[in-house]
Formats: sequence, C-alpha cells, structure tokens
Amino acid sequence: MRRSLTILGSTGSIGRQALDVVRRYPDRFDVVGLSAGSDAESLSLLAAEFGPDYVALESTDAGPLEGLTSEVLTGPGSAEQLARAPADVVLNGIVGFAGLAATVGALEANNRVALANKESLVAGGEWVTNLAIDNRIIPVDSEHSAIFQCLEGRREEEIRGILLTASGGPFFTFEKARLVEAGPEDALKHPTWRMGKKVTIDSATMMNKGLEVIEAHHLFGVSYDDVQVVVHRQSVVHGGALFEDGSAVLHAALPDMRLPIAFGILYPERVDVGAEPLPFDGVGWSFEETRDDVFRCLPLAVEAGRAGGTYPVALNAANEVAVQAFLDGRITFLRIADLIEEVLEAVPEFGKMQSMEAIEAADGWAREEAQRRALR
Repeated sequence: MRRSLTILGSTGSIGRQALDVVRRYPDRFDVVGLSAGSDAESLSLLAAEFGPDYVALESTDAGPLEGLTSEVLTGPGSAEQLARAPADVVLNGIVGFAGLAATVGALEANNRVALANKESLVAGGEWVTNLAIDNRIIPVDSEHSAIFQCLEGRREEEIRGILLTASGGPFFTFEKARLVEAGPEDALKHPTWRMGKKVTIDSATMMNKGLEVIEAHHLFGVSYDDVQVVVHRQSVVHGGALFEDGSAVLHAALPDMRLPIAFGILYPERVDVGAEPLPFDGVGWSFEETRDDVFRCLPLAVEAGRAGGTYPVALNAANEVAVQAFLDGRITFLRIADLIEEVLEAVPEFGKMQSMEAIEAADGWAREEAQRRALR
C-alpha cells in the first residue's frame, strides 16, 4: 500500500534518514512535500530527486528556490502551511518549538503525524493531545516509539508504568567539578547516537530525558509518578512497559533512527531498513540510577511538567536559549540548568495554554527572560 508522505525538516538528521527509507522503498511512497528551515541548496537538491508537489522554506534570507517543478512556499509559517496539505503521514522532524505550529496544522487537517518533534507535546500539552484523536500521533523518538510498541494491544488496567532509558550522554560518569570547564566540543561527543547539535547538548544535560518524560505523560496518559527513568549506557534498550504483575516488556535494537522512523511512517507495518541485527552473544546490558544532583535539568523538567500550564512552555523556551548560549560560548555548561531554574522561578500567570497565541506569548516571555539572564 502506497503512502503519501510529507517530511518537515527534510534537510536535518531525522529528515535525511527518513528519505533514506524512501529511497529504499520508492514503490511505497508518494512524496507530497519537503520543508527546510534555511538550507535552500539542500532542499533544492532533494526536491529535484523526489519531485514533491510542494517545497517549503521558512527563511526569507536563504536564497531562491529556482528551477523546481514543485509549488514553492516561503517565509515564516510555510512549514505549517505545508503540514496542512493532504497526506497519509506528515513526519515532523523540525527541531524545537518551531515544530509546534506544524504539528497543530497537520492534526487540524486530519493528517496522521509521525512525531519526532517532542516540543510539540512539551509546549502544546493537553491542547495538542486533544487534537490528536483517533490515534493520529505515532511517536518517532526512539524511546517513545519503543514504549508505543510495548504497549500495543495491552489493556489499561494491566499497566503499572513505563520505562524511559537514557544514554547519560558524554558526561554521565564525570564528577561535577570536572564539568566546570566542559565546552561545546566536549558535550557534542555523544557516545552512541549521532544527532543534531541541540539534541546532543540536551542529552549531555539530561534535559532531553526531561522533555521526554513530559512527552510520555501526554502521549501515553500516565502520571509522572509512573514514568521511570534509568540510565542505560549501551543505548540498546530504548524503553518498556511495566505491568501490574511485576513483569516488564522491553524494546531493544542497536542505535539506528531509521527503525523508529520507518515504523512511524509505515505504521503498523515493519520493513527492513538495513539496520544491523541485535547481537546477544557476549553482550552485557546495564541500568543505573540518574544523577539528579549533577544533571539537574531532568528533575527541573519533571517539576515543570507536574506544575503544568505555562511551566513546560517556559522550560522549553529557556532551554533552547540556554543551549544556544552555551554553543555560542556565552555561558558555561553548568549554567544551563541554573538559567532554566531562574526563568521557571519568575514565570507569571498567562492563563490556559489552549491556543497558539497563548503558547507563543508564554514562549516569547520566557525567551526574553532567558536571554536577559544569559547576558549577566
């Protein structure tokens, strides 16, 4: 069965790996649209190869898209506009808060969303999950895809909780004093995954896992108390379901994002994407407790999730500002968590987060507050 497919963030890590799946199974997909943030050159090359009906480029300063047979959408909001075009699946691989509007657009257009943009659920929360009726979000994050697969076919009363695994990033074994001098080049050396810069820094701070706890709460309807996070340095067990009888079902695979991507865009089918089979001979798996005293972004995120309302929006916005400030050399690694905490402590009342206008207002305030504090 052929699928019409739109890929948002097609020039990024998720988008490029999704297109590798399309190349492997060209008879299974009709590419409706491709979007990019600012990489006009790469988007033009991909459009020439895949012949989508539409291409969308968010930046107005990225250069022209010329000589294409596709209809061209440009400027802020073009990805959201593309997300509303009819498609069997919209894969949202946009990084950060910028992906929220596109998720909302796709859901409002009754398109199924294969979601790799965790910020859509962190900032959008219940508003987005209420839009996603009839199982129209299929998670693509490796951990949430794993949990989704472990929960399929299970009765709600059987489930005691869910398991989220974390790699721990490059610094997990470091003493806090050693992190004082940690720079971007150190934090970008992830031991098992190859990802974009922002996600890699989030992994180093453990904020990535904090955002995933909030995402899991909304995706699977579980309380924060029922989300267990453990550090699994091998990045082979990606998540699991915990049952009332004390047993667990775990999902395991070697680190390869093509697996959850292919499952997300072809759900409920599975296909061979060329991933290396999971070995069992002479292999050991370990699980450790998180180090919340050192990697404070995880407990900060869980606390913001519990508080709800404006707090997850502010958390995400402050984190995006802090990560960029760290990458730019303006703040230290340990300052990331401090800056986020300061913003959360100053959050004013914004009312319910039930519209893009409300969420964007809270997001804008938090970014300005974080930028101001980052300059101190």
